[in-house]
Amino acid sequence: MSDEEWERFLRESVEGAAGAPVEPSARAREVERRLRERSGQPEGWRTYSTARPRRRTGWYVTGLVAAVVLLVLGLFPQQVVGWFGGDDGGQEGAPLAAESQRPRGAPGAEPHLRPTLAEPFRGSPAARWADGAAGITVPPAKATGWMDAAGVERALRQSRDFLVAAGLDSRVLRGERPTKAIALLNPHQKDVQEYLRTSLSSTAPAAKTNPLLLFSRFRPEQARLVGDVVKTRGRLTYREGKRGAVEVTADVTFVYPVTPAGDRGRNAKVVRTIVRREVVMSWDDPAKVITEPGTASLVSYALDMTNGGCSAPTGYFVPPFGTADEQPADEAHQVDPYDRSKPIDTSNGVTGTGTGTGKDKGCSTATRS
Repeated sequence: MSDEEWERFLRESVEGAAGAPVEPSARAREVERRLRERSGQPEGWRTYSTARPRRRTGWYVTGLVAAVVLLVLGLFPQQVVGWFGGDDGGQEGAPLAAESQRPRGAPGAEPHLRPTLAEPFRGSPAARWADGAAGITVPPAKATGWMDAAGVERALRQSRDFLVAAGLDSRVLRGERPTKAIALLNPHQKDVQEYLRTSLSSTAPAAKTNPLLLFSRFRPEQARLVGDVVKTRGRLTYREGKRGAVEVTADVTFVYPVTPAGDRGRNAKVVRTIVRREVVMSWDDPAKVITEPGTASLVSYALDMTNGGCSAPTGYFVPPFGTADEQPADEAHQVDPYDRSKPIDTSNGVTGTGTGTGKDKGCSTATRS
């Protein structure tokens, strides 16, 4: 052995050679023995396992629930609204979605606030309703009876035009003749034409010839509208009627804020006259029914009103501005004029509801206005 090799041997004996096996300590041998005794593949005494990532199941579940809720709201908005108290679900003060079907219940309670000239719909569910014709929902048109889809669309549009002309025209509201509305009615329907002549010419019409059954009218010397807005909520539906006609049914509630005609003060009393009408119009096949283009025959019409007068018919709404008119009509029979979940009760003919003189046995007491 050379001197260089002998010197390297002595140095490695003291410092240790690179890569030489190292005897594990007693603690290391104990850990390794315990790992061998466990089931499965043993791990080295200086090895480690990568931590498993956590599954974020909470976020997945939340996202799935949110997606289902949005889907249900999109497909069944009215049903979901009905689950939470009538048809006024959603954030307070937010406009309501259009009414596409009959609601399940009455709107929820509103804060008990009196209407004012600046806010005539304050404290009323109508504050969240649409203005004028925008509150009357028109469904998509499909071919029905003798009409194709375009004909049904035209019939629906003209049916809404009749409601606008009869219940929203400012001149008609002031008591003038409803010329535009009459022009949309079949002139060959004798019983309806007789009703129109009698109702609009009489100063003391009978219940069955009361023009209020179809037209909204106030005496300009007795009441005036507050502002230019009338709130509405309702819808049109249609089906095939007799002899293949397209039968359109309108169910619409109108809310008219009015004040005494002679009171122009800042603290003038504001009363809301609430009118709900159900009108059925038949757009007949001219090959089977004598009619004129662009006109419909009336099948039926019914009225329910609050704060419109409970005494003998006058042909005009009579809001209860005086203290004598504010006596309850019938405490045993109370109704909610904003409840559109049930059809108008026509068992006793024309119905009139709300606070009034109580001289008409058909009047009930409104729970709110």
